[in-house]
Amino acid sequence: MWTIGNVILAVVVVPVLVALLNRVLAALERIRGAAEETLAAGVALIGEVDTAPELLATTDQTIEEVADGAVRYAGSVGKLLS
Repeated sequence: MWTIGNVILAVVVVPVLVALLNRVLAALERIRGAAEETLAAGVALIGEVDTAPELLATTDQTIEEVADGAVRYAGSVGKLLS
């Protein structure tokens, strides 16, 4: 009786377990690949974000210049319309 159980275990159960384990490991490899791609993209993005303070300073300066010009323009238009 034990022999039949052992044969069934060796012939049916073990190959099913190996197949399931193979599917799980394949999914893990795909996840690992996606995680490595995400990490590489994140590292590349850090290089782009490093210049943000200088870009913000330039934007602030441009806004001040535009605001000064708008105030001068509005003053001139105000004098013309008065």
